[in-house]
Amino acid sequence: MPRKRAPRKPSVAAIATTPTFGQFVEPERRAALIAEAAFFRAEKRGFVPGYEIEDWLAAESEVDAKLMHAVEPGQGTQARA
Repeated sequence: MPRKRAPRKPSVAAIATTPTFGQFVEPERRAALIAEAAFFRAEKRGFVPGYEIEDWLAAESEVDAKLMHAVEPGQGTQARA
């Protein structure tokens, strides 16, 4: 019976080169981008109350996705967002 192999862990080099949000934008700037996106979502709804958390979470996902795609591998740490 063949032995099952444990899943491979990423190498130290792979972990060191994995981009993080801190490489792209400061935490304060990220929060400001999220707040702005959440505001525009609320504005589209006519500022109907009760959706603040949903707006924030959706805006956070949107901003984080844009930040992750802002820097292509091998392009350094300058954001294009």
